[in-house]
Amino acid sequence: MQRGSDRLSVHRDDEMKHELRELLRSGHPTRTEEWHDPEPTAEDDPAIFRGPVARGNSERPSLAAVRLELARNLGRGAFPAAPGELAGALRRGQAPDELVQAVRRLPRAAHYANVQQLAQALAGPM
Repeated sequence: MQRGSDRLSVHRDDEMKHELRELLRSGHPTRTEEWHDPEPTAEDDPAIFRGPVARGNSERPSLAAVRLELARNLGRGAFPAAPGELAGALRRGQAPDELVQAVRRLPRAAHYANVQQLAQALAGPM
């Protein structure tokens, strides 16, 4: 249903889509001013838990990477706690699903006093 508040007609809108189709498919930035474009990742950016959103990444994360990701998503008030409580705190903190699932897979009877102990349990023996 057309409400009459559109700036362009339906025909002009289709024409503009056709004009921009190749530009959008090219993979190059479409903005005219460089400062609008997102900044690429830096070489010294810390790695996120299990790397980018690539499924099947079987590499075991380093202790430092796990500790950093836990510190980003858990506060000091979360400890001491069992894995179930920590998984809930991570979920509330909107942590990556991979990290929440890894904490849920820890033994239920375990109890962690701080981030270091939890990171060591997740990263495994070095």
